[in-house]
Amino acid sequence: MTGQETSVLAAQPFLRGMPPAQLRALAGLCEHVTVAAGQRLFDEGSRADRFWIIDAGQVTLDASVPGRGRLKIETLGRSDVVGLSWMQPPHQWRFGAVATQPTQAFAFDASAVRKACDTDPVLGYELSQRFSAVVVRRLQATRTRLLEAWAHSEAGS
Repeated sequence: MTGQETSVLAAQPFLRGMPPAQLRALAGLCEHVTVAAGQRLFDEGSRADRFWIIDAGQVTLDASVPGRGRLKIETLGRSDVVGLSWMQPPHQWRFGAVATQPTQAFAFDASAVRKACDTDPVLGYELSQRFSAVVVRRLQATRTRLLEAWAHSEAGS
């Protein structure tokens, strides 16, 4: 990425405040991509080899439910991170993801990012802290949806 593109990446809330050397390292491990509406980023069970930061557009996370097809888990938009499974073995997606609008995103090469984290503990720490915050937000959102579903089912009883 060029210096100008690196500054665009630095403006992403997920990366805001990252030390410049680590931000430059990350910028060299990503590309800005366009994803058409309806295009799948990944399927549940496939190899988790990327993660994305949405620059514009919308992506829906889904899960395959036997007998019901794909169940919508969460809709993500501008500045959201798509993909957490790349961080932990066995590096397989636990959900699927599809662009529900034309989407532009920064796509990061997961293997290269893991290697960079192994050689630069500051980068590893920065990303661990940031991804941990994403995990906590997603768990809280899931908890809220479960409580809403439970309240709805109780009201119908």
